[in-house]
Amino acid sequence: MGDDILARIAFTGVIVEWRGPAPFLFVPVPDEHVAELRYAAREASYGWGCLPATARIGDTEFTTSLFPRGETYFLPVKVAVQRAEGVGLGDRVTATIAIRQR
Repeated sequence: MGDDILARIAFTGVIVEWRGPAPFLFVPVPDEHVAELRYAAREASYGWGCLPATARIGDTEFTTSLFPRGETYFLPVKVAVQRAEGVGLGDRVTATIAIRQR
């Protein structure tokens, strides 16, 4: 990851279901990281507060977008990531996220 990184965070959270955009399983970003993501959103958001991100859960790296939801952001857990890492609803995972400049 290069010099264009606006935010880089690592956190642990529980996978939850939300009937928003597919894939329906997400990890909420803990409160202590939200301010940093909101600051990065000033330069990175492409609309509606969504943030393009590179994420990693376990050994699987993937591109995605964080979705604002209430007072936090949700990290989507793609079906391919669920299968590769053997995780699902209710599982605790550790994730890293990098937000880049657009």
